Amino acid sequence: MSDGLGDTGGSVDGVTAPDSGSVAPVPAEADGAPEPKKHALPFWLELPLLILAALLIAVVIKTFFFQAFWIPSSSMEDTLQIDDRVMVNKLAYRIGDLQRGHVVVFDDPRIDAAPEETLFEASRRNITEAIGLSVPRTEFIKRVIGLPGERVEIVENQVFIDGAPIDEPYLKAGSLMPDFGPIIVPDGEMFVMGDNRNSSQDSRYFGSVATDTVVGRAFVIMWPISRWSGL
Repeated sequence: MSDGLGDTGGSVDGVTAPDSGSVAPVPAEADGAPEPKKHALPFWLELPLLILAALLIAVVIKTFFFQAFWIPSSSMEDTLQIDDRVMVNKLAYRIGDLQRGHVVVFDDPRIDAAPEETLFEASRRNITEAIGLSVPRTEFIKRVIGLPGERVEIVENQVFIDGAPIDEPYLKAGSLMPDFGPIIVPDGEMFVMGDNRNSSQDSRYFGSVATDTVVGRAFVIMWPISRWSGL
């Protein structure tokens, strides 16, 4: 006679009771079976993401650490030729001092502000500047000649600092310098000139330059490879 409970293998409150002698199933994780692998991004989606990441890294490096700078003119010949590319260290004067003879990049002192540009134009310019394909619109590259507080004078094609002639082995052959000065370089400023004195707009024309406008120090010619050398 039944008491209302099912026999072995029946259910109580909707829970199925295992048959006597049966073995409970082993979870898949416990029997050593590998978990299903996650699917990687398809190549067509992964490639543009990698390119975007590389460009962002390049822009960050250009903004805070190093910048490739394209030489557009002959003002620094023969040290730098037209279309050379140099690497500029933007940390140089955060951890060191400005010195005579350094080749530096600085903001163009002849203009008060850069022309207005759209967000797209600014982004494109930053990317092309970061990889050295265009020259910054508002920056010059020259050599430091006079430091703050020094007396600079040019007499008979010779530069004098505080009355003493300086040696300039980097000058382009045939450079001619009209007499100039003397002037005293103000505190917080520097006197700069191009190595090609016959073809350089520099401190002889626009005056000394504020040292806080220095972008960084050019320290190596990186392109073309045949001209690879330190500065």
